[in-house]
Amino acid sequence: MVDGSVSSALTDLKARWGWFVAVGILMLVLGVIALGNLLLATVASVYFVGALMVAGAAVHLVHAVQVKGWSERLYWGVSGLLYFLAGLLAFSNPLLASAVLTLFMAAALVVSGGMRLWIGLRLRGHRGWGWIVAGGAVSALAGLVIMAGWPVNSLWVLGLFLAFDLVMQGWSLVAFGLMMRN
Repeated sequence: MVDGSVSSALTDLKARWGWFVAVGILMLVLGVIALGNLLLATVASVYFVGALMVAGAAVHLVHAVQVKGWSERLYWGVSGLLYFLAGLLAFSNPLLASAVLTLFMAAALVVSGGMRLWIGLRLRGHRGWGWIVAGGAVSALAGLVIMAGWPVNSLWVLGLFLAFDLVMQGWSLVAFGLMMRN
């Protein structure tokens, strides 16, 4: 039995099914555009990360003014300054920033894949442990492949990830919207 608030939320979602489909189609189009020019998509993703870092710098610097004690102010101030410099680097040299971000992403894939492999192997004998191992192996392998092609592939890897995410989100929103219509 569905309670009143969940039922009301579902009714509200069903009334807006067209918006989900429209946003999904827009994301699909943007994903296809990104697939068509992976370098441009990579630069766009680097600029987005740079903007987030500059915004994070502002938050850190405002916080530095508000905290008490010189050691805390120094920590938050230096942290904000480093965020700001990293954001400036992203805007002033997006190709270098894409190389750094690609290497970090590859390392994160290797580490997270290795952790999931380790966890999955520790769960051997439990139902579904093989899926965890398989997912970890695929992530670690993807990270190693990216590392093997670095730094040349940093011109397109971030753009490919952005394009793939836009396409997958687009499809899921279209499917969800159509499901809500029925």
